[in-house]
Amino acid sequence: MQEPVILLANAGSGRQEAEAERLAAPFRKLGIAPEVRLVARGSQIGAEARRLRDRAGTVIAAGGDGTICAVAEALAGSSVALGVMPIGTFNFFARSIGIPDDPDAAAAALAGGRAQDIDAAEVNGRLFLNNASLGLYPALLERRESAYARWGRSRLVAYWSALGTMVGYDRPSRLRITVDGRASHVQSPMVFVANNAFQLDQYGMEDGADLVRGGRLAVYIAPELRRWQLLGFALKMALRTARPYRDFTLVSGQEVLIETRAPRRTIARDGERGKMTAPFRFRFLPDAVRVILPLEPAGNGAGAD
Repeated sequence: MQEPVILLANAGSGRQEAEAERLAAPFRKLGIAPEVRLVARGSQIGAEARRLRDRAGTVIAAGGDGTICAVAEALAGSSVALGVMPIGTFNFFARSIGIPDDPDAAAAALAGGRAQDIDAAEVNGRLFLNNASLGLYPALLERRESAYARWGRSRLVAYWSALGTMVGYDRPSRLRITVDGRASHVQSPMVFVANNAFQLDQYGMEDGADLVRGGRLAVYIAPELRRWQLLGFALKMALRTARPYRDFTLVSGQEVLIETRAPRRTIARDGERGKMTAPFRFRFLPDAVRVILPLEPAGNGAGAD
């Protein structure tokens, strides 16, 4: 059986054949001859996945969370299963379903895995698997990508760029947030809507993780802070000592509406950024994407939430 593989790659790098073989090698060892598709730009991933959807039982997304999200969005609602080959920086979604980082182990997990429908979420009709946000976090991602381009991809570079973003923080936004019909007005530098319990557990946010496991979106609303206070808040988050109802507001629901004064805002979805038109409607989507899960998770305590 041929398994089409989607990868975000630099079309001008001159290394397409070597990259395609690197991706195919773990599957060839298992007797699977994959069809590797290298995509030049991230904006093309969804369209390529939609083309493959009509002739494939499984599409494997090779990349980080943004690449995986794009393929998942293209496959959502179909009978085609999403496979995940993690080659990103944090790989939260792959880790959440027990797919190991090692390419040979990941290929083995996919070859011997089972297809199962899992929950997802959307904002203004655009799917996400881990989280979506507006405010400070999208700005942080923009600065992080610039740092990656200069210094290379690593968690240290990611954390350092986050610090730089907070140092340049300006002021919070005025927001009207309606969760399952209950409205409130807040001033906040950032709203973070989470759908991945594993990611929240990794940052010590067990209360939110439990909400997600219960079939709800966990909505984190950062407090109105001055610049130096925001740095202290970030330190608490890094040390996993920040607590809901004391350091930030945590609410949950299956439908969230966020209204802002600005008619358009940058929204981050699973690490990728894009402009959207207000208001911003977030919805929980049960059993939205069919995913290949390993028969035995890779020892990280994750599973299909």
